[in-house]
Order: sequence, then structure tokens, then C-alpha cells
Amino acid sequence: MKRTTYILSIFGALALSLSACSDFLNREPWDSVDTSEGFQTAEDAVAAVNAAYQPLQWAKLYNMRIWTLDIMAGNSVVGAGGGTDGIETVDLANFIATADNFAALDLWRGPSPGILRCNFVLQNVPDMDMDQSLKNRCLGEAYFLRAHYYFILVRLFGGVPYIITPQTSESNLLVERAPVSKIYELITSDLKNAIDLLPKKSEYSTTDLGRATREAAMAELIRVYMTYEPSNDKYEEVVRMCNEIGSMGYELASDYSDNFDPAKKNGVESIFEVQYYGKTNYDFWSNENQCSWTSTFMGPRNSDMAAGCYGWNQPTAEFVSQYEEGDLRKDKTIFYMGCPTFDGKQYSSSYSTTGYNVRKFLLTKAQSPDYNTSDADWVVTRYADILLLKAEALNELGRTVQAEDPLYEVRKRAGLTNRSDVEGLTQAQMREKIIHERRIELAFEGQRWFDLIRYKDNYALTFLHSIGKTSASSKHLLLPIPQQEIEANPKLTQNPGY
Repeated sequence: MKRTTYILSIFGALALSLSACSDFLNREPWDSVDTSEGFQTAEDAVAAVNAAYQPLQWAKLYNMRIWTLDIMAGNSVVGAGGGTDGIETVDLANFIATADNFAALDLWRGPSPGILRCNFVLQNVPDMDMDQSLKNRCLGEAYFLRAHYYFILVRLFGGVPYIITPQTSESNLLVERAPVSKIYELITSDLKNAIDLLPKKSEYSTTDLGRATREAAMAELIRVYMTYEPSNDKYEEVVRMCNEIGSMGYELASDYSDNFDPAKKNGVESIFEVQYYGKTNYDFWSNENQCSWTSTFMGPRNSDMAAGCYGWNQPTAEFVSQYEEGDLRKDKTIFYMGCPTFDGKQYSSSYSTTGYNVRKFLLTKAQSPDYNTSDADWVVTRYADILLLKAEALNELGRTVQAEDPLYEVRKRAGLTNRSDVEGLTQAQMREKIIHERRIELAFEGQRWFDLIRYKDNYALTFLHSIGKTSASSKHLLLPIPQQEIEANPKLTQNPGY
């Protein structure tokens, strides 16, 4: 393909090259799509879609900022090297961040290139002369990804610019924030389109495994319904979609750790993952990097237990205290004094400021011999999450007894086999049980903050205050709009209180 560089913008003026790959999992070389005369071939369409996935991999989203939301949610602290190392995350977690917070800037900008690239696909592909099933897939992927990027933004910032066509240097680049309701209308519409257009996971070839699927779009819509103005009608639809996903061959992995093992990517429990393959040709700190940061960043500092060992994301004592006796997930999720060895090495609480480190994502040096060689995917959605959302929806419908089954299924895998622990509960008791289960099952997977802010009865602030985060107030349930963006675009308004 010819190489063309072009100037485009979303949320501000951004210079981007629309990158692509030769196939979906082995992403090299990254080329550029010539957009000067529109997309010419099916290869152009696929390349453009592949490019729309790429921002998911960047540190502005899943390689760093999304998992650090668990720190803000109180599951962990930054740790790292102390001083100013990770100070932007420390400020967010202490609820003293201002509009110049660099992490907030990353999270605001992170989805923008993905939205832009999806808009190019949705503008150019519909009129192309190409195989209809491939066209449908390309459009479905773009609808899914655009919805996903906007869903991240709207939960973190509230209303954001509503941009559904590519902006060029000739167009008006200054766009005001749209109401939250309008953003959710777009997300819902995009996901329904994706459900109609995408193939099932079982219909993908091995080469294309990891792309968005019909069930990934359904899972995302389930989360949307459970987040924005949930109602009995939405709960009923959530239960229906959860059942449909369950009928597509998904099941819990026999071992909880299998979900995070790079040798078992896109497994029986996986619904959607951000794909990495450990490529070292690019600078580790660049957007083009194809290495996962999780093992490198979360390895216990000064331990030499894994390659990198930067010591980030240290669990709190309060979080660790939430494990029930006999929960098998504890030894698979965290390091603590006296825990099972890792790759023959014994953990010491001196490696951490809290006495704990995250074990869940750590790779041995045989798996990842250097700091820039991890090929572990980031699991965005897995079947355990869907089972717990099904239990939650059933309980909110007043069908508390029916909620026992999906909740128990998740707990049973964790070794919590006493069925009576989830039986005979009131609706309020079941709600608390499910909230607890989601916190433990999905720990450090970037879900806890999004759960906190969607739960009823001001749950987020009540919880945060209970663990000593008394600086948190209602304004902190949204991040500040970055001051740099407001100065570049005077049409943007700041969130209240900042």
C-alpha cells in the first residue's frame, strides 16, 4: 500500500497516521492507509479497522491508565519508586487532582485516535465494492470500538464532544461537550449495530481470533444498561443477553489463573481482550510498543522475581482483608508474606510499602525474559463478569433466589463451595454479596472504579470514606476536563468543582 501522512483532529488538533497490520495478531509491519482518494480495496478497509484497535494498547488506556483506576478506587496504592514517581495517580487516588493532572489528560486523549479511526471506517467502508460479510465485519468492529471508546470517556468525564465523522484541517475543530444522554444514545446505537453485524467468536478463524465479536458487543451493551439509568426493562434485557452469551459456548476457565496466562489467550472465558505479542522492535515507551506493561510494572520492586519489577499497584491491607477463608483467588491474585513461592522465589513483605503486591499478571523470566518482552493480553471482558452482572440484574428485578445460581457458579470456581453462603439472602444482602464478589473476582482488572460510580445510594462516596478517603466528594466522581484542552478549545466547559 502507498504511504500517506495526513492531519486530522478529534477533541483538538492531532497529527496521526492511520496504522494497520498484515494480520490481526502478528501486528507487523504497521503501514498507513492512503485516504487521499478514499479506501480502494478490501485490504484498505481491514487495515483501517486494525488501526482502530491500536489505541487500546497504548499506555493512555489499557497498558497503564485503565488499571491504575483500581488505585483510585481504593484497592491499591501506587507504590513504585516514591517521590514524584506516579504522582499524577497519587493525586487522583487522594482526590486532590486538579485540571492539570497528567493522568486525566491521558485518559481524555487516549480514546480520541480510536474514535477518529472508527469514523474513517464508518464513512468510507459502506460504499465500497467488497465481500458483504467482510464489509459487515469491518463495520461491526468499528461500531463496537467507537462505542467502547466513548463508554470509557463518558463514565470518566461525563459529557464529551460528539464527533461521528472524521474531522479534517478544513473542518471546524472546536466542538462543545454534548449531554451525557446524547453520548449514551450513540453508544447504545453503535452497539446494537455491532450486534447485528459482527460474527460470533466461534465463527472466526484462528488468524482473526481476538477481534470484536457479537457477544463482545452484547457484553458491552449489558454494561451500558447496568450503568446508565438502569430500569426493570433494561434488567430484563440484561438477563436475556447474559443467557444468550452463555449459550454461545462460554464457560469459566477451570483455573482462575488461565485468564491471565499468555499461553492461553482468548480462551473459553474470554469475551474481549486487548492483544499484545511482545514485539521488541519498538521503543518500550512508545505507542507502537507491542509489549504488555503489567508484569513489568507490577512486579515487586527490588525482588528480581520477574523482568522489570517497578513495584506499582500495591494492594492495601483493607483490600486483602476482604478475602474469605478458603478463597483460592487470593494466592493467584496477590503476594503476601508466607504465600506460595513464585518461580521458586519466596515473597517478602519488604518489597512493598503495604506488605502486598499484585501477583495476577506477573510472568516468570522464562515467559518474559526482559522488561520489554511480555506478550500477555489485557482481558477487558470475561464470562465471570457476565455471570455476576446477570446475578445483579436478577436481584434488582426482585428475583433474588434466581440470582444465587450465577453468583454461586463464580464462587464455586474460587473454592467457596458452601452453597448456603448465598442462599436465603434478602435483596439488600444479595446486592452486597454481589458487590463484594465483583471486587474480589475482578480485582485489578480496571473494573472497580466503574462499578463504584454506578452503584446505587451514593455507594462510591460511602465506600471511599469508609476506607479513609475522606477528601472524596461528589465532584470527584468525574475527572476534571484537562486545562490544556480547555485552553485549546474555548467551547469546552469544566466539570463542576474543578
